Amino acid sequence: MTAILIADDHPIVRQGLRQILEMEFESVKIGEAENSWQALELIRAQDWDIMILDITMPHGSGLDVLKEVKSERPKLPVLILSIHPEDQYGVRALRAGASGYMTKESAPKELVEAVKLILKGRKYISSTLAEKLADKIGTDASILPHEKLSDREYQVLCLIASGKSISDIAAELYLSVKTIGTFRTRILDKMEMKTNAELIRYAIKYGLIE
Repeated sequence: MTAILIADDHPIVRQGLRQILEMEFESVKIGEAENSWQALELIRAQDWDIMILDITMPHGSGLDVLKEVKSERPKLPVLILSIHPEDQYGVRALRAGASGYMTKESAPKELVEAVKLILKGRKYISSTLAEKLADKIGTDASILPHEKLSDREYQVLCLIASGKSISDIAAELYLSVKTIGTFRTRILDKMEMKTNAELIRYAIKYGLIE
């Protein structure tokens, strides 16, 4: 029996993934987690063959969960399935130990292929993301300012650059407005900038937003 854990805060997404996987795998056990705490509890309580993980989650980002999983269960493969494009989080996720990264716009058939590939011990990387990785390897000597940010700071940067307000970002990340304001201050300080407009111009220049 194949044991798959789905960690996503949207019930409709979890239900859709469950249906896709149950149709494809003859013998499968599906577990569901709606937030980061629950995901880690299930990881510690049971054995799983693969984890499908979202990035934007309550009580800690998916990247935080990924790092914790790789620390506690290093052999457990994790497929990141996110609304965010590969350009934003793909490289970070793979560097943190993910076995694959794909967006929620992907076709069900592509998801199934990715899961099967990862269950065989391989990684799922699209040609676009492979190109990005190759570029990063060639430029590691000169680290860009946004690559010095923590995962959470980077996440807030992308949301600010997309035009969202501090209160909107706080609601999306399940954090307080004060906390997001603190992250914004840190980001501006680390990147040696003063305004959101500078962050937006930077994000556009380096393709961090569409």
